[in-house]
Amino acid sequence: MNPEPFLQLDRVIHEKGRLPIVSMLAATPELSFTEIRDALKMTDGNLSVHLRTLQEAGYVAVTKSYQNRRPLTTCALTAAGREAFRHYVDLLEAIVAQARRG
Repeated sequence: MNPEPFLQLDRVIHEKGRLPIVSMLAATPELSFTEIRDALKMTDGNLSVHLRTLQEAGYVAVTKSYQNRRPLTTCALTAAGREAFRHYVDLLEAIVAQARRG
């Protein structure tokens, strides 16, 4: 088995708390902080840390605004985030194909 695809997996995305966040954001233009938190059953603090890591990597844009005079934080994948996720999925597909051939 060729280990190369495993070594190329993006560790920012691959972490178990961040993969579902990126997956959810890849399926929609944007989600609110509370939508992500509630869907993934994360604490505010845990989600904040993961979003900060994704934001620092340039994968997620976080926007703070107000809706009905209440704070609203929304998150969206950046172009770099979408490309990184596509590459991540391609590597996973290569790993699966390799395992099936083996």
